[in-house]
This record gives sequence, C-alpha cells and structure tokens, in this order.
Amino acid sequence: MSTATQSISTTAINTIRTLAMDAVEKANSGHPGTPMALAPIAYKVWADVLRYDPAEPLWPNRDRYVLSCGHASMLIYSMIHLAGVVRVDDHGKPTGEPSLTLEDLKQFRQLHSRTPGHPEYHHTTGVETTTGPLGQGCGNSVGMAMASKWLAATYNKGDISLFDFNVYVQCSDGDLMEGIACEAASLAGHLKLDNLCWMYDDNRITIEGDTDLAFTEDVGKKFEGLGWHVLHVADANDTAAVGKAIAEFQATIGKPTLIVIRSEIAWGAPNAVGTHGAHGAPLGAAEISLTKKAYGWPDESFVVPDEVPKHFASTLGKRGANESAAWNEKFASYKKKYAREAAEIETMLAGRLPSDWDKDLPTFAADAKGMATRISGGKSLNGIAKNLPWMIGGSADLAPSTKTLIDGAESFSGENRGGRNLHFGIREHAMAAAVNGMALCGLKAYGATFFVFSDYLRPSMRLSAIMKLPAMFVFTHDSVGVGEDGPTHQPVEQLAACRGIPNLLVLRPGDANECAAVWKLAVEQTHRPSALVLTRQNLPTLDRTVYADVEGVAKGGYVLADSDKSPKAIIMASGSELCLAVEAYEKLKAKGVSVRVVSMPSMELFNDQPTSYRDSVLPPSITARVAIEAGIQQPWDRYLGLGGKFIGMDDFGASAPFEQVYAERGMTSEAVVEAVGKLIG
Repeated sequence: MSTATQSISTTAINTIRTLAMDAVEKANSGHPGTPMALAPIAYKVWADVLRYDPAEPLWPNRDRYVLSCGHASMLIYSMIHLAGVVRVDDHGKPTGEPSLTLEDLKQFRQLHSRTPGHPEYHHTTGVETTTGPLGQGCGNSVGMAMASKWLAATYNKGDISLFDFNVYVQCSDGDLMEGIACEAASLAGHLKLDNLCWMYDDNRITIEGDTDLAFTEDVGKKFEGLGWHVLHVADANDTAAVGKAIAEFQATIGKPTLIVIRSEIAWGAPNAVGTHGAHGAPLGAAEISLTKKAYGWPDESFVVPDEVPKHFASTLGKRGANESAAWNEKFASYKKKYAREAAEIETMLAGRLPSDWDKDLPTFAADAKGMATRISGGKSLNGIAKNLPWMIGGSADLAPSTKTLIDGAESFSGENRGGRNLHFGIREHAMAAAVNGMALCGLKAYGATFFVFSDYLRPSMRLSAIMKLPAMFVFTHDSVGVGEDGPTHQPVEQLAACRGIPNLLVLRPGDANECAAVWKLAVEQTHRPSALVLTRQNLPTLDRTVYADVEGVAKGGYVLADSDKSPKAIIMASGSELCLAVEAYEKLKAKGVSVRVVSMPSMELFNDQPTSYRDSVLPPSITARVAIEAGIQQPWDRYLGLGGKFIGMDDFGASAPFEQVYAERGMTSEAVVEAVGKLIG
C-alpha cells in the first residue's frame, strides 16, 4: 500500500491497530479495543523511549516494558513482531530467528502458538512477565524497579555504571481497581521508586460497561496521596504529549510517576466500533472493513507495510544496538577492574549459585526440647545469605515473628538502595508480586508471612509457578500450633491449597536439620518456586544417629525409622507432626509391634522420584497406613489408599494453648498408636 499521505508514525500506529483487530477476528476470540486504543502509546514508548535491543532481548540493563492489562496481548505481540525482537533459546542466547512472525500473529490464541491469549514469560521472547490477572503486572513492576535500584547500589562504581534501567507499565482501569495494584503503588511511593512509570489507560470502560457503575474515584489524587508524581495527557493519540510526559518522568527524582492518559476503547470509523464488541469480542467483518476505510487502509488482513519494520529498526533497533554494545564494552572494562563483582553478576544473571554457597548451612545437635522451624529456618537462611550476595527479601511486617531478617544487613529504603532486608508492610499480595519482579531480574528473592495469609498472596504465587520462577515464599505459624490466636490465624486448608498448585515446591520440615535441608533445596531451584512451611512452636531435634540422615529430604519422602522385621504398618507425617509419629513408633516398638515411619517434607519431590524408589519407601504390600498432619486429609489420600487412616483436621481450629488444641482435635501419638492397632488387628 502507499502511505504517501500518512506520516510513518501514523502508518505504524495503524499497523498495530489493524493487526490487533485482524488477529482477534481470525481467532474469533480476544480483546481488540484496548490494543487499538493503546497503540499510539505503545508506539511512542517502543519507537522513541525504550532502551531495548531487539537483537539482544535479554541484555541486563534493558528497560522493562510490562503490559499489565494482559487482555490487550495483541498489543505486545504486534510490537514484538514489528520491532524484530529475536527469539532466545532455553539458555537465553539469541537464535537469530524472529520471536514472532506474521504467521505467529495469525495463530493468535491457538494451540501451541507463541501468541497465547495472555502474554506468557518464557513462552514468547519479548514478554518480560506473565500478565492477565489484573494488577499483577503492576505488582511485578515494583519488584523490577526495586531490583534496578538494588543492582545499581550494589554493583555500580564511581567510574563505571552498569545498572539504571527504567520500568514502563501500561495498565488499565481494571488493573487499578484490583487491591494488589493499590498495595504495590503504596509500596512504590514509600520507596520513592523514581525509575517506575505507570501509563494508565483512562478509558472509563470495563466489561460491564461504563466505569461509573463501580469506579468513580479520582485516581490522580489518590496516587498523589500515595507519593507519586502524577501527569495527565488528554488524548492517547497525541504522541507528542505522551512523549513530553515520559520526558518529565525521566527528569523526576524521588517519586514514581503515573501518567493518566485519556483514551476511547477503540479508534475507528464513527459508529463502526461498538464499545462492548471492541472490548471483549471480535469486531466482525463489517465493522473491521469500515474501520480500515476510516484509516485509509486496504481492506485486507494482516497488512504490514514494508516501511514499518524498517522504521522500528532505525529507531528502537539502532538505539538499542548502540546501547547494548556500549554496555558490553563497559562490562568488559568492569571485569578487569572489579573481577569479584563481575563474577557475581555473571553467576547471578546465569541463574547459577556461587561455589561453596552452602558451606555455612548449619547442622543441629539432637535436642529433646529443640526449636521452632521458624527459628532453625532463620538460622539456615542466614547461613546461606553469608555466601549468596544477591539473596534479598523480607516480610509483610512480620520479620520478628518469621525470623527472616538477614543478620548484619541494612534495610532497603528510599534512602538506602543497597539494603538486603526488605520491609513490605502489611501488603502480602504486593509482596509476592514484587518478589516475582525481583526474581525476573535475577535476584534470589523471598517474601515471608504467616501461613494463613498465603490466601492473600496466592494469585502471585500461582503466577510464580506458571512462570517457573525460583521465587521463595516463607510461611511460618503453619498450623493449629499457633495456639491462642485461634481459628482465624490457624491454617487448616492452606497446606492442601499450596500442594494443589502445579510446579510449586511445598517444603514442610519436621525438625531443625530437615529445615536446613529444605532451605538448601529451595535455593537450588531454577525452574520452580518454593513454599517453606514452618512452625511457631518448638519441635524436638531428632538424633540422627538413631534415625535416618536428612539426605533423604532431597527425595521428598524417606524412611526415618524402621523395624528390624518387616513392618506391619507405615506411619507418615510432615512438619510438626513428625515428632508425634516418632513417639507413636517408639511406643509401638516397645510393645513389639513392627512399624515404619516415613517423613514426607515434600510430596512434590517424592512424586518426582521413580516408582521403584517410592515403592521402596511405601511398599504397595503394606496397606495398613496412618498419616498425621495438622491440616485436611485431601493431599494424603494417594498414599493412604482406601484402607488407610488419617489423623488431622476436618474443621477449623480453636483458641487455646497449642497442646490443648492438638489434644482436643485428636492429634496425639496415642491416637496414632490406636489407629495402627485397629488397622493391623
């Protein structure tokens, strides 16, 4: 087609718009209106602002672009295609092949395509994080901005600056209605993250209709109250005004920036595009034809004028190539002058661990009184943090209880960017999303809270699992062992809920040495997040000269104690109930009853083992099985079989000293002994 009557920017914007409407129409599924409306903003950011090299899409100091309103996925897919982003392999190396071809765009929302319904990290090169659940991208962006500040404070030198990337987010009314976005915005304002820019699409429309139905707040004033610099652009089509606002963001010190940009849900022929159809459904051939006519566009599908990719190559591509090449030159000089720090950066960005990182991991002597696994967990965390410089994390205002402070480290703040102790405030959901954002930037990040509040952050933890991120979540106060705080604070169903998330590694250690072992496992993960589930109450530290060594923890489940003769029954347990299983074992042993105790700190790891190993631990011939755990039965059914007995919770807890709650709910060693007796007759 001829674009002689259009500027190249208009042609590029209309290409983005028409690709969106064509892909949604071909798929007969998706949201064309939002990407059409946001096309001018995305064009401006990618063409004139982003420090991003399409040929080296993972270079470390690239700006991050996050499409939090992931339902507008055709916007980012179109940008990736037009910008010529190169696909990387499983090791992060550029392949030279395009991340998305025009054929990929034609396969939008189809099985095994690189253009799924919502953007997915790892699946499509150029997508920095998985978005779709509204507000999550906003939360991730705060962690990314924190990571940029921390990396700069930790590794930049007076003569060589390596890290200073900005984070740009396109977000919608729906994003800002979600509580997670407000939590994240509050945290970002408090931390003065002036490298963070949210571009808010103020189109005043949601699925049900006009936002006046449910959302009439003054967003700008709210963000000013949260400590943000707030700018307004009256028309999303005014790319000059958008550029001016972004320049003001770049000049702002001490505050994140919100740019409120007024748009309409779709820009096309008058009366040709209905708001409902444009938002959540294909436009239909007639409306598409009218809209393209209004654009002066051929009535054909998937038209990409030759000059548009060339334009992005001469703007984003040229700028990004120069910037990434300059960074590589700086890093080469940095390696010569600061070899230790350079080695840390390379190891971190490769997703590896330093040599001897676990040399100070503690071991614990046998002790009948023992300690809570939150205590041994804190000691283990600190043993690791000594030799893992990019381990960073904190809690949702609970560090004195979760024991997750890094000893001797300073706090990360608006004034101190190099602190390793993070204070998220009582913002569990934003904490988990920010941890994901930091993990996406290569940091070994963790967040901590009480286990019952895993419900508040579950959507972010689920996304960690979808993205195969090695984020770490520390949950203490893991059962009715919380005691007097009562049923509102006593997790009952949460353990089963976490085990129900595919690819989430749930780790519930039974004593101090198992706790050290599971911390090691969590840090070693490269493609799955971990949930460490720890106690408030003391647990005896088992004598490992009497009972099996903790090396079995790495297999998820192992034989802790066995009889000299073939066992008649198997007792299984995890966490704080392991000591009850051991007590029952000793009582049965004294009576001459042969039983086996199996510790099950991680069902996921145990299920990963070969059938031969699992059968050696849980012989199919032994059907008399008892499991004891201070949670609901559901996850144990596969190990108990039809004839097994579960001792645990089938109701909520109670407010009383924890020993009384355990006894009142029937979770005792005597109950285990009785159950074994009944099963073996």
